[in-house]
Amino acid sequence: MDQPKMTRFRWTITTMLFFATTINYLDRQVLSLTWQDSIVPEFHWTNNDYGTITATFSLVYAFAMLFAGKIIDWMDTKKGFFWFIFIWSLGACLHAYCGIATAGVLKGEWFVGFAKAKEIIGTVGDTARIASISVTLFIIARIVLAVGEAGNFPASIKATAEYFPKKDRAFSTSIFNAGATVGALLAPVTIPFIAKAYGWEMAFIIIGSLGFIWMGFWVFIYQKPHVHPKVNEHELKYIQQDDADNISTADGVFVSASSKVSFSKALSYRQTWAFAIGKFMTDGVWWFFLFWTPAYLKSVYNLDSTQSAPQIFVLYSITLLSIIGGWLPTFFVEKKGMNPYNGRMKAMLIFAFIPLLTLLAQPLGYISVWIPVIIIGIAGAAHQSWSANIFTTVGDMFPKKAIATVTGIGGMAGGIGSFFINKGSGVLFDHAKNTNMKLLGFEGIESGYFIIFAICAVAYLIGWFIMKTLVPKYQPITDL
Repeated sequence: MDQPKMTRFRWTITTMLFFATTINYLDRQVLSLTWQDSIVPEFHWTNNDYGTITATFSLVYAFAMLFAGKIIDWMDTKKGFFWFIFIWSLGACLHAYCGIATAGVLKGEWFVGFAKAKEIIGTVGDTARIASISVTLFIIARIVLAVGEAGNFPASIKATAEYFPKKDRAFSTSIFNAGATVGALLAPVTIPFIAKAYGWEMAFIIIGSLGFIWMGFWVFIYQKPHVHPKVNEHELKYIQQDDADNISTADGVFVSASSKVSFSKALSYRQTWAFAIGKFMTDGVWWFFLFWTPAYLKSVYNLDSTQSAPQIFVLYSITLLSIIGGWLPTFFVEKKGMNPYNGRMKAMLIFAFIPLLTLLAQPLGYISVWIPVIIIGIAGAAHQSWSANIFTTVGDMFPKKAIATVTGIGGMAGGIGSFFINKGSGVLFDHAKNTNMKLLGFEGIESGYFIIFAICAVAYLIGWFIMKTLVPKYQPITDL
């Protein structure tokens, strides 16, 4: 009699995580694709204003990540993810009403439509006050978005650890993490055209509503693998093949042995610090590409968000190569006999060299706009490959009960790094533009972009060497 085949429901979970990450990145990208063309004419923002908004998002996201992991450990994956995506979808939609709220603060007229709010704001001559009020309101909406979005990766990493053995986690993570690329890819071919046809406000509302649809599917699809009717015993055995932190009940069903892991306990391990420093050094690079590339194309090449849609689309199409990032460590483990951590670190060293190409983005940009676009796309693919692997180093070395907490600590560190690069970029770009700064043959704002590209180029190698110094070899945590 033939043995029943192993079910593959774990890949359905990966698919759900992929769509959540896609929505996550669509929501955070709406502002970067509308601010210069649609919002600046209305609210009179500078680069520094935009940098302040994105930096605040990064900082709040950072600290929310710290607690998101703990909340998901407490609420568990299903409920925790549900509530986080509800909050971020609400925050995404709130951006649309910042114009109405600005009109309300300026003139006391709160109950008006989007078009009327624009009229009211247009009658106010004090552009500095308009900018100040609108920036504050966008920051509030951005804070709600950041708090909700902070739950995406701790929940996704925990779900991956619940549904995959260690050797497959990087591949699964690279697939759902590719949702970041797909979200960034869909954004330029949808958001600017929605904003142009229906107004920037509707871009926030339409894109923000996607999260509410996802929630409806998640409620019915997700359960733990040992109780899920679509996971048979063969798949369950495969999933739990290397679970050191599970215990078996009398009927043979594996359940997680759970207890709380404090921040102080997690921070007592060098493995936590290695992960956190790796995130601090590199997360800001991706966020700089995400938040500032449309502005770069407008400032340097005078392309608005609809004109630059082909370039942004190609850029993020290239980053889909990051799926190789999940396959490469599996190759090192299965073909070269390395343990998961060593295979992952070897792959990450390879990926760390690739962003050095960004040193050439500005020097070769005079030939064609496509050269920096392609270079940034390749560097973005390297980042996403790096990101998929650095996330799974947590699962390699920590038991499941600590994964979301440690991931949250690393996410906080990454958010702080992103705060510095976003705020610093806004200040630097305005300074370079206003003083016509000259550096290595570049003038004005182009010299500012060259400096930031240089920082992006070396960040990964610095991060890798610090991580390797802290954790030179595979050291799983066994005393939690």
